[in-house]
Amino acid sequence: MTGLWRRPAVLIAITAVLMLAAGGAVGWVVGTSGPGNDSVEAGFARDMITHHQQAVDMAMYEWQNGSDETMKSVAYDIATAQSAEMGMYRTWLRQWGVQLSSGEPMAWAGEEHAHDSEASGLMPGMATDDQMAEFKTTTGTDADVMFANLMIDHHIGGVDMAKAALDLTDNALVADAAQRTITVQQAEIENLEGHRDRILSTIEN
Repeated sequence: MTGLWRRPAVLIAITAVLMLAAGGAVGWVVGTSGPGNDSVEAGFARDMITHHQQAVDMAMYEWQNGSDETMKSVAYDIATAQSAEMGMYRTWLRQWGVQLSSGEPMAWAGEEHAHDSEASGLMPGMATDDQMAEFKTTTGTDADVMFANLMIDHHIGGVDMAKAALDLTDNALVADAAQRTITVQQAEIENLEGHRDRILSTIEN
């Protein structure tokens, strides 16, 4: 990765392009009519935007402050991919004509899937304010390891949310996105675990 690609301004510009591209690519599929404001689909899209935003924040911090080049590369990929997905979800919400944000996390999922958010006030897998504050005091190897731990939990929660949406939706577009989230994030969990364990092994030896 060259110096150009490590500049935050360049990453932000690339992310903006990806968000627009993702939104444009699905716009013709969504159409002008779609799920309502209180639907599973709209709730899932809104919550995934919030969930992804924290992942992007964590990944950007790791990319700028970690020391393991492979872990930083993983963080970069997560930041760009999830920023693009946020653009896609926002496009859905706009074209459905529903609210872009909601004050009640996981309300769309029903009691069976919403118990974690009710207990903590957060969506499944999300780091607390204290955890995020602690993470942003770390640098180097400490940041690498804490990033991996936080992102593994974050992805596990994201997979749970996607599985709930897959169970509840009959919208093919949303079902496809949920299944893709499950597949990609489960693979990333294994990848993060492998790199974290490699880093810890190096420290111990």
